Amino acid sequence: QVLLAESGGGAVPPGGSLTLSCTASGSVLSIKAMAWYRLAPGRQREFVARIFSDGRINYSDSAKGRFTISRDNALNTVELRMGSLKPDDTGVYWCNADIVRSYDHKDMEYWGKGTQVTVSS
Repeated sequence: QVLLAESGGGAVPPGGSLTLSCTASGSVLSIKAMAWYRLAPGRQREFVARIFSDGRINYSDSAKGRFTISRDNALNTVELRMGSLKPDDTGVYWCNADIVRSYDHKDMEYWGKGTQVTVSS
């Protein structure tokens, strides 16, 4: 079994900062990529940022310059540091990971349960 657990959501005023964390646990052999997605009210789920095991990073246009993704491969953890937050950043943020399982060496995609981020004055 593999689990992804997010933490760090909350409420902040516009211009504020938040850091989200996600840790993969269980039968994890290796993690090819870890990413963050979000779902804002009235919108479709959208990609925010992704980091690969080799350090390559992708950001959405809305995240570039404001968010920073990083990971600790030894701890199977990914962080998303969000700054200059706007009301449009409000939504549920999900952790996503492309994990190779230790017990069957299969490459599978996993999702966390999500954490709420609210940006409001």
